[in-house]
Amino acid sequence: MKQINAIILDWAGTAVDYGSFAPVNAFISAFEAFGLTPAIEETRAPMGMLKRAHIEQMLAGERLAELWKEKYGNPHTQKDIDEIYGKFEPSLMSVLSKHVDPLPGVVETVATIRDMGIVIGSTTGYTQKMMDIVAPLAKEKGYAPDCLVCPDEVGGVGRPYPYMLWRNLEKLGISSIENVLKVGDTAADILEAKNAGCIAVGVIIGSNMLGLNEVELAATNEAERRDLIEKAKQKYAKAGADYVINDITLLPGLIKAL
Repeated sequence: MKQINAIILDWAGTAVDYGSFAPVNAFISAFEAFGLTPAIEETRAPMGMLKRAHIEQMLAGERLAELWKEKYGNPHTQKDIDEIYGKFEPSLMSVLSKHVDPLPGVVETVATIRDMGIVIGSTTGYTQKMMDIVAPLAKEKGYAPDCLVCPDEVGGVGRPYPYMLWRNLEKLGISSIENVLKVGDTAADILEAKNAGCIAVGVIIGSNMLGLNEVELAATNEAERRDLIEKAKQKYAKAGADYVINDITLLPGLIKAL
């Protein structure tokens, strides 16, 4: 039996923004400004990383790298990544306030976990400037973790590096990483947890890994839904997740089982 002392939650796709659509739409818009249209899969695959690193990862993909070379005559450079990010950030900032609703069950689940004597930390791929918009609005809607760490606070080094997670432990006064459970909705979240040395949990409903909004998910039939959930589970397993739960409301049960 393991005593869990802290839960570290991701933000978009885990705690707020069902389906993690704010960054997805902003990434696509930024690339389209340079004449490239990324596929949804190419856009979602690096999700959870620091946003500039996310763009770099997208451009490292074979198809987008080739399209860039065809259009501009040369492989992309760091300057090109900077210019795409220059389009991405204002696009994201303009829509962030519309994507701060807590996912179904998050507010109630966090309250239950706190009643168990467990503190709530958080890590994110958003910068502090982005979180200055998201965090206060999410708090107004009932969700506020005990601790928030952005990449800015750890030298700009985000996931999959473990530094944001470790900084949470420092700020929350948690002495052992083995008593920490990290919950996220991307492969980067799982890798962050594994690199830090804590328990990694993937959540499916509302996640980037599933990639559907509530209306899209409701429109699927039972067989389609099972297939989508199974594919998401396999992706989490490939990333190294210790556990996968269908939705955030199952988290207290997992904690008790541990």
